[in-house]
Amino acid sequence: MSTIQLELTERGYLHLPADLARQRFPGDVLVALVRAPELWLLPLRGPGAGGLLLKQRNRDGDRSVLLAELLPAGTAPGPRLAFWDERAGALRMVLQ
Repeated sequence: MSTIQLELTERGYLHLPADLARQRFPGDVLVALVRAPELWLLPLRGPGAGGLLLKQRNRDGDRSVLLAELLPAGTAPGPRLAFWDERAGALRMVLQ
């Protein structure tokens, strides 16, 4: 299991590298679930399914998703470790 470095901004955006977004979230839509002490991000097939939209943030194709309303109170911004859980079909990110 390899870990991925993500960034949670002060405004509550989570930044995803372009290659991760293309590979794991090809529809640019996801569902986010807090399962303390982690946040799970699960891909959806397209915007018709609802969910949170990944927005392109630069020319390299990196993506951002706004999670501010879902994050537990006191969640500090900064780098976060995550890993892809093949069995759950989710990107699991540590919140602390």
